[in-house]
This record gives sequence, structure tokens and C-alpha cells, in this order.
Amino acid sequence: MTDPTPSPGIHHVTCIAGDPQQNLGFWVETLGLRLAKRSINQDDPSAYHFFFTDAEGTPGTSMTFFPWKDLPRGSVGTGQVSRTAFRVPDGSLDYWEDRFDDYGVEYDDRIERFGETVLPFRDPDGLPVELVEVEIPDDDPTVPWTEFVPEEAAIRGFHSVTLWEADPEPTINLLETMGFEEVASEQSEGDAQGDERQRFAAQGPVGKYVDVLPTIESSRQGRGTVHHVAFQTPTDEDQASIRNAVLSMGLRPTTQINRHWFRSVYFREFGGVLFELATNGPGYTSDEPLDELGERLVLPGEFEDRRDEIEAGLPDVTIPRAESAEADD
Repeated sequence: MTDPTPSPGIHHVTCIAGDPQQNLGFWVETLGLRLAKRSINQDDPSAYHFFFTDAEGTPGTSMTFFPWKDLPRGSVGTGQVSRTAFRVPDGSLDYWEDRFDDYGVEYDDRIERFGETVLPFRDPDGLPVELVEVEIPDDDPTVPWTEFVPEEAAIRGFHSVTLWEADPEPTINLLETMGFEEVASEQSEGDAQGDERQRFAAQGPVGKYVDVLPTIESSRQGRGTVHHVAFQTPTDEDQASIRNAVLSMGLRPTTQINRHWFRSVYFREFGGVLFELATNGPGYTSDEPLDELGERLVLPGEFEDRRDEIEAGLPDVTIPRAESAEADD
């Protein structure tokens, strides 16, 4: 079998939230991301699916959420993405600490990791998130969304995810098969275990890092946890090549599933983390103009015929607007 086409990095991360309005307010107003798509959970149409991205929905920038209001809080542990980290421009963490103070966001002291400065914090559901200062190159593919946060501080897509694993070695072999190469290791700081953190890098410009940490911490899925992490397989051919490699390793990937804005393959890696392989197209502008992304509830495919029923079952939400926030000050 020929070697699979390497993944360029993270495509999106999907998490579980509680109250949908609270989720919208935090990720749009507090963190300054764009609501690029307001849709439904295609496996549970009674729940929203929100997609928060850069200004253009660039692959490698989508943090997505299933908000289930009455779901119990989960706990982060083995077999989960334990941390999701975003890139922010060099020198912007002072801005973010001041902003977190203003908005009452719970955050921790900065730490140094692999020569970079990291600011850990939690969203309103307790989801562990990090901001990492990096130098943003002039040709970076991300486009900052600046309705709430200035360009010099705006989030610029994913930096990394951290996987907590009981036995890291099989997962490491899988990551290497997918095109990630080990680039560094060090004793972890800011994690409960204090064990060796191994960093693996893809070749893409955004969301290129996956960190692996050993842990025996028990986990429970619920609000405040990651549901799955998706990796870029830009074309159907790229996706098929990695799917075949995953299958040959003894894992059980699904057949391709049409998710309307991308096509997906899912599987649980050896340690239990749910992985997705996602194509880069057709993208979020395939059914809405760029300047209208997120303005309406988009119902993929067969769900459009059930619009009245679905809308009646969803709670009303209001998208934060900068002009409204200024009027409230």
C-alpha cells in the first residue's frame, strides 16, 4: 500500500456546551470569533450546531459546539482532547488578560511550553482552552474577524490540541501514519500529571500541532468536554488514502458521510478519542454568501423540508452585535 497523503493539520474541533445563548455570547463577543454557520446537529436535529471561525471560515479555524442545555457537566480525562489551543499574535496576551478580567473569564497564570507563552482559561461550561502567542506570517491563510476584538489581538485559528492517553504509543503510531512528525518533548507544565508531553507537527500553516500526554485520569463526556477532533484531508482522494491506512491498522473508520460543508469519515483512535477526517470543501460559503454567514438557520439537505418543525423545537437565540454591546455600555 502506498503511503497516505499527509494531513496538513486540524480542520475543526467539536465540543459539547450547555446553554446555547451563553455559548454564543462567549465565543462571539468575549473571544471575538465569527459565527460562520448556525445549523443543527445532523444526528440530533433538536439541538443547534454552532460554528465559530475566522472571518472567512478558513479550514483550521472552526470551533464548533453542540449545545444541550440540560446536559450534566463532563470531566476531562483519558481518551479525550484535554486542551484546545488557539493562535494569537505575539504580544497580545496582555490584551487578553485585561479582556478576561473585564468579562469575568476564569484564567490561569501564563506558562511556557516549547518556547511559547500560553494563557490557559475556561469557557462558561468549564471547557479547557488556551491562547498561544505566535508570530503570524504575512501570508497566513487566516483572516481575522474584528467586530469585537482588534486585528492585533484576534484569534487566528488553531494552534494545537492535547490528547490525554492511557497508552500513548499506539496513538503516536497513528499520528505518524497520518503525516505528523515528532518535533519536541518536555516535562509538562500546567497539567495534572507532570509527565512527558510529546509534540507532533503536520506541514500545514494552521492547527499543525498535536500534543500527547499520558494520564490515568478518568473521563466522562458532557458539557465542557470535546466531542471530537477533525483533521484536514483536503480532497476525497486525500481522505480515502488516510482512511485506507487507518483501516489497515485495525481501526474501524466509517464510510464517507456528507456533512454538507465537508465530507467526513469518523473513527475512534486506539485510546478512545473520536477522530474525524474532513475535506476542505465545499465550505461554508456553498450555501450562504460570505457577508451573510451565520445570519440564518441553515438546514442541510433533507432537513429543509422539516424547517417549521425543527425551528419550533429550538430555543430562540440572539447573535451578539458590536453595536448592541456598545449601546449597553
